[in-house]
Amino acid sequence: MVIVVLEADAVGSDVSYEGVSKYGEARLYNSTPHNLIAERIKDADIVIANKCLMNEETLKGADKLKLIAEAATGYNNIDTEYCRKKGIAVSNISGYSTDSVAQHTFAMLLSLNNKLSYYSEFVNSKEYSNGSSFCNVSNVFHDLTGKTLGILGLGNIGKKVAEIAVAFGMRIIYYSVSGNKQDVPYECVDFDTFLSESDYISINAPLNDKTRGIINYSALKKMKKSCILINVARGAVVVEADIVRALNEGIIAAAGIDVYEKEPLLGDSPYLTIQDKDRLLLTPHVAWGSFEARKRCVEEGIMNIEAFLNGEMRNRIV
Repeated sequence: MVIVVLEADAVGSDVSYEGVSKYGEARLYNSTPHNLIAERIKDADIVIANKCLMNEETLKGADKLKLIAEAATGYNNIDTEYCRKKGIAVSNISGYSTDSVAQHTFAMLLSLNNKLSYYSEFVNSKEYSNGSSFCNVSNVFHDLTGKTLGILGLGNIGKKVAEIAVAFGMRIIYYSVSGNKQDVPYECVDFDTFLSESDYISINAPLNDKTRGIINYSALKKMKKSCILINVARGAVVVEADIVRALNEGIIAAAGIDVYEKEPLLGDSPYLTIQDKDRLLLTPHVAWGSFEARKRCVEEGIMNIEAFLNGEMRNRIV
């Protein structure tokens, strides 16, 4: 049995896929450009993929392929209908990065809320050393206690974010794009109320037809001017140019962005044109990537392979 790992580097060089060799011949590639996908998987029985496109173009020559083990929760890189037609099973991984993403959400929120970039520069520039006061509170920040956190997408990650927010003494509201209310101790509100009442907004929703571009200029104008927006979900849930416009015009206070419509971030991205860099915190799609989460990602993927070989329907999409 041939098991091909197309993007081993996606989980970092400190986490190994060598464990898959227990189940067959392991062919590990650190990364795979699109034009080499078909060649590398043509003899594969199992493929572990992350961002590589798995569609008719790349799969049509892989006659032995039995399973695509997606090394992520999202699987929009896989043409599931084509796989179903060809009898190729598809599995994914869920829950492995919940703690990491929720933690990163609050790392961004706290950094922006407490103006850490400004105050760090104040000290490092020696302006603090050259001053006469023991402190500097010129850049105002606020307690989280008593403030309202709006969560867009109350799945596993959204619920973990809410749990952390409660520990800070925050009020939680959420907007359900599907319209389904959940059995949770938080208030489900309509979209306009969600936008207007939130002091902070955490986007944890998947990307689909209902969420694509849902945070646009019109929505941003309904937010509080003091609102801090965090997006660790999918880049296209927000309209990137509108986020920058809103920040430049003072419509919202700040934004923390970890995900982008095009990844890696394009050199001419609107985000890189921001006027006040202290109001926009950018990270390179790293929220999911604590060491523990990356290790779980590999372990869960291997367990999916073992389950498939044992005839079990573990984390199966197709």
